[in-house]
Amino acid sequence: MPPYDPSAFPPFAVTVDLVVLTVRRHALCALAVRRGEPPFQGRWALPGGFVRADEDLEGAAARELAEETGLHAHSPAGPAPVYGAHLEQLATYGDPERDPRMRVVSVAHLALAPDLPAPRAGGDAHSARWAPVDTLLEQDDALTREGELAAPLAFDHARILADGVERARSKIEYSSLATAFCPPEFTVGELRRVYEAVWGVALDPRNFHRKVTGTPGFLVPTGGTTTRQGGRPAQLFRAGGATLLNPPMLRPEV
Repeated sequence: MPPYDPSAFPPFAVTVDLVVLTVRRHALCALAVRRGEPPFQGRWALPGGFVRADEDLEGAAARELAEETGLHAHSPAGPAPVYGAHLEQLATYGDPERDPRMRVVSVAHLALAPDLPAPRAGGDAHSARWAPVDTLLEQDDALTREGELAAPLAFDHARILADGVERARSKIEYSSLATAFCPPEFTVGELRRVYEAVWGVALDPRNFHRKVTGTPGFLVPTGGTTTRQGGRPAQLFRAGGATLLNPPMLRPEV
């Protein structure tokens, strides 16, 4: 058997890409960064980067999340850090043509966070912004001010973003993940607006209140109230211990 020769194999790399979702101004938004280097220099993309030789995938995703956004990943078992985000692995993407530099496989991750200030850009990103997911996914057909077609997201990031959005939409049906979009204490109305933004539908307030407060382990009253939404004081809740909802919160058919 001939000796192992690394040069006989084509270059191969692994990256992590992040679908970072939040709810801003009653709309589901994703974090996009403008690439500062080739390939696709100047185009909008999902945050992410190459996995280092000394780190695992989860560590690489958490590092990129912190470097690109200032957010810190937290586990459900531990206390939520300031500017924290729920982080989970989404899917793997390995089309041979997805990156013009070399063969690159990306392990995408989904991150969910409450409404946050404008993100900071890091790494090779020139700027970063929160943008409505519908806007990012429809950029292929959007016109710029000059009347030209807007450039789509770099690489295969439109597909990754669409998969991440669908994961979030389906997962809040049967899990308590919708509370990851909320501050530590929130009202039922604020939680309802999360569901409305993620699903893109209007929900009946009374029916929603009955469902979420009647689902065992979903919400726990804090004993406090707030008037930050205007009107009469609204009861404050925090996320309960349930991870799976029984019965589930079924998405309305549009």
